[in-house]
Amino acid sequence: MENDFTLDDGLLEKLNRYTRTPVSAEEVYTFPVILCDNEVDRDGERFSIAALEKLAQLFVGKTGIFDHDPRGENQTARIFDCEVKTCGDRLTEAAEPYTCLVAKAYMMRTEKSKDLIAEIEGGIKKEVSVGCSVGKKLCSVCGADLKENPCGHIKGRYYDGKRCNVILDEPTDAYEWSFVAVPAQRNAGVTKTYSDDRDAVEVKALKRELSLKEDENYRACEMLKREIMSLSFLCRPIMAVETVKTLTETLSFSQLEKLHETLKEQCSREDIPLQLDSGKPAKKPGENNNFKLKKQR
Repeated sequence: MENDFTLDDGLLEKLNRYTRTPVSAEEVYTFPVILCDNEVDRDGERFSIAALEKLAQLFVGKTGIFDHDPRGENQTARIFDCEVKTCGDRLTEAAEPYTCLVAKAYMMRTEKSKDLIAEIEGGIKKEVSVGCSVGKKLCSVCGADLKENPCGHIKGRYYDGKRCNVILDEPTDAYEWSFVAVPAQRNAGVTKTYSDDRDAVEVKALKRELSLKEDENYRACEMLKREIMSLSFLCRPIMAVETVKTLTETLSFSQLEKLHETLKEQCSREDIPLQLDSGKPAKKPGENNNFKLKKQR
């Protein structure tokens, strides 16, 4: 997938929209940069293709800095054009065509920028990371919006042979892009924020809160799975026990609750008592032990 370009008259016109006075092609240094893509990154997250298309609009005109440091002296370049490109013969982990956001950036040729230009040309300054805000974080397994209704699926775990990841969707703003040493995304790098107005302390608190909710949700889901397996042994099963076990690994918390209630109703129709788990053998040959089924809150 070719990303290099020639600064023709049309592109120079786009570039000059961001200069105070028109500049010539000889006065500027231009280069392409992959900002982000739809591949699962080191944080177990990925952008949706629709998000990349929206970011292509939001990143035009945004400044390039170093290590996400917003001080003015760190401004190095500016994006004057941006587009989404797809590589049809390459698939991502999520089995989507590899799609990336490619920007065209420029900086003025000055004595100060000479060393940076040499480092870019020599491949030293290469990896980048973007700062942006997204409206939705979606579970790749069940589609739940993790910001509004966290599900029980754990990022990085495998469900039905596929690794769970978080899909970043509906971008609301793009702040900047930075040269960094180790980006989150392997092909470009991305630093993601999910709020426009929280400071660093509030963001850390939010992350801790979300982490606790995910842990609590995970424990509740595991408890439901155990109780569903108990019920599948107790009553004449609607489906094979092994099938039930495999199915529970792919269901969200609400879906697990529905399956749990269905099995309880099945046992009730068969007049099977669901009271205490005594841990003792059945009194009569072939008689089932009673299990204690805790109600989920």
